[in-house]
Amino acid sequence: EEQKRLLENRPDQPQNPKVLRIAIIGAPNAGKSTLSNQLLGRKVFPVSRKVHTTRCKAWGVITHEDTQLIILDTPGLTNPLKAKRHNLDEAMLTDPWDSVKHADLVLVLVDVSDHWTRNSLSKEVLKCLSQFPHIPSVLVLNKVDILKKKFLLLEIVADLTEGIVNGKKLEVKSACKQDSSPSAKSPLQITQASPPESKVPGSPCGQEKSLAQEGSGLDRSSDVGGAGTGEAQGPKHYGLEDLKDMKGWPHFQEIFMLAALRGEEVDTLKRYLLMQAKPGPWEFHSDVLTNQSPQEICDNIIREKVLEYLPLEVPYGVTQVTDIWEEGECGELLIAQSLLVPRESHKRMLIGRGGKVISRIAREAGQDLMNAFLCDVRLKLKVEVKG
Repeated sequence: EEQKRLLENRPDQPQNPKVLRIAIIGAPNAGKSTLSNQLLGRKVFPVSRKVHTTRCKAWGVITHEDTQLIILDTPGLTNPLKAKRHNLDEAMLTDPWDSVKHADLVLVLVDVSDHWTRNSLSKEVLKCLSQFPHIPSVLVLNKVDILKKKFLLLEIVADLTEGIVNGKKLEVKSACKQDSSPSAKSPLQITQASPPESKVPGSPCGQEKSLAQEGSGLDRSSDVGGAGTGEAQGPKHYGLEDLKDMKGWPHFQEIFMLAALRGEEVDTLKRYLLMQAKPGPWEFHSDVLTNQSPQEICDNIIREKVLEYLPLEVPYGVTQVTDIWEEGECGELLIAQSLLVPRESHKRMLIGRGGKVISRIAREAGQDLMNAFLCDVRLKLKVEVKG
């Protein structure tokens, strides 16, 4: 009821409000929800190693002083064939596009630990960027802590940006290939040096010295005509034929490198986002953390655990039904949910030998719900075959 009241009430506008709507897009499992949770400072979006944990677009809200950031956490960009394979709703195909359409800034997240996909943006991501070339975009390389050969980051950056960032051509120098030990410092520190008027406070790269001096081997040497930030002369529109030969996007304004799961350099990105906010009315009350209802957060967190502990395609067929949702005498939240599965064999897998699997799901989901709602939660789960 409290969440509903906050969402329905008019926001408590400060004197000079600023706002920024941010769409986070990328391939499934790039870490979009993990990054969103870290930016928010609390877990409200489901996270799993399985693809398509996020089933619909959900908003997170960060309010800092006079500035409000609205994070549009979206399903991974996928195509109709993959959507059908995972029994996904049609909204999974349209929601990411819808989010970008209404965004002021797009964060493109790439998992650099995946050596199959890290050197090129997916066709779905490129298509999305090419549909909205007027919306500023930023490249965020995630899971850099897992990448042992740090010099590969230079190669990845060159590929994903087509060698151009913020209208400047990048020069990749091979000098930094000497140190490839796991403990080596990330060669490209955090972000490309910002223009003087938008320095990132506290950022090691917010200085005038070039990135080459930081040991990055990247130098933004010369302006590239027509490839600027879209203020004076916007990026050209790309057709499907153009995209066929493209591995990256030559109109990123900045590059950030972070490890979302460990929270490394997330604050640097957050400061940058706060500085990009423009004057405009807040959309949410300052106490709002997400536009999701508590029931939606609960469903998502339980589904996350089911995805985590069941094999292959099994979890995608589970239906959740909430039987009890009430407040106990001491202020604790009592939740009972039925998990409906299509087959008896799936039921056995979900319960596990001696009830171990379902007990673990209930225990871990209950802990996450306590952290999300900041109150005691008693969660009971039962498994039934549909029909």
